[in-house]
Amino acid sequence: MDKKESPQYVQTSLAGAMSMGLEKGRFLKGAGCTCLNLLLTYDTGCKASCSYCGLSHQRDECAAPTFIRVKWPTYELETIFQALDRHNPFKRACVSMITHSRAVTDTCTIISEVRSRTDLPVSGLLDPTVMRPDDMQAIKDAGADRVGIAIDAVTPELFERHRGHGVNGPHRWEKYWQAVEEAVQIFGRYQTGVHLIVGLGETEQEMIDAIDRAYQIGALTHLFSFFPEAGSRLENHAQPPLGQYRRVQMARYLINEGIITAQDITFGAHGEVKDFGIDIEPYAKQGLAFMTSGCPDATGQVACNRPFGNERASEPMRNYPYRPDENDIAVISPQLWDGVERVGRS
Repeated sequence: MDKKESPQYVQTSLAGAMSMGLEKGRFLKGAGCTCLNLLLTYDTGCKASCSYCGLSHQRDECAAPTFIRVKWPTYELETIFQALDRHNPFKRACVSMITHSRAVTDTCTIISEVRSRTDLPVSGLLDPTVMRPDDMQAIKDAGADRVGIAIDAVTPELFERHRGHGVNGPHRWEKYWQAVEEAVQIFGRYQTGVHLIVGLGETEQEMIDAIDRAYQIGALTHLFSFFPEAGSRLENHAQPPLGQYRRVQMARYLINEGIITAQDITFGAHGEVKDFGIDIEPYAKQGLAFMTSGCPDATGQVACNRPFGNERASEPMRNYPYRPDENDIAVISPQLWDGVERVGRS
């Protein structure tokens, strides 16, 4: 039997498969998936062992196969193109590497195929561990207009604990940040997205400092709220408090829009946000800070909206895959200060 491996085969999120009519399901408030996420797949899996990840090769094999909380069914790439010919609801595609020796070559092949078979702009979610000096340029030459780099853990100590030596993993803190700088040089300023996960043991100040660092380099930030994947090392680790996540969301939005820097924020004794240095009420009412942060479509609106990538449908929504309405804002606004005693004018 032929192996179902990339580049002939890929995995796509359940939301993406539903949007193409390849799987059955329905979306809350009609908020469909607007980014076609294509994940590389190999029989030997990912060679990394990140503590929180559903793709870790150390994950309990008895656990349900999920990644970023949802299932990722495998399809032949040609099947996906045929589905897109019938119905293409997407505004962008993203080809995601895993830690594998063929990842760069296969990512370039798939990016090139998507660009030639569709009119979608294409991002690459990169794994710096398997990349060589010329690979960043090769990914751009294949047709990617922007890239993402998942640093995830925001201090050297947390990175080592969850992705590096602490889990016998291959990833290194310095190499990931060097890749961010290289991506900015090759793709241009603010064409790179740094993925960060809130809730791996960092303080709000440490997370916001990382967001600020990325922005000063010339990269934007895409936020995820930790969700425990069954069978992973962190399957019993708690999600971050909702108030913590809301404050980091607001800080990310204000920093990425160039409105404030981390230095404008007042932090408490435990690194919690006490004041943003400006009146945040107008920005809270807009709702944009609480939407999923991801790569944009051709108009600059978020395309990678990842419905329910951070929570179950029965739980409070952390990343809204659509713009929150007045009723949503009424729920969100008091959450901003959950767990802290605010000071100042915000």
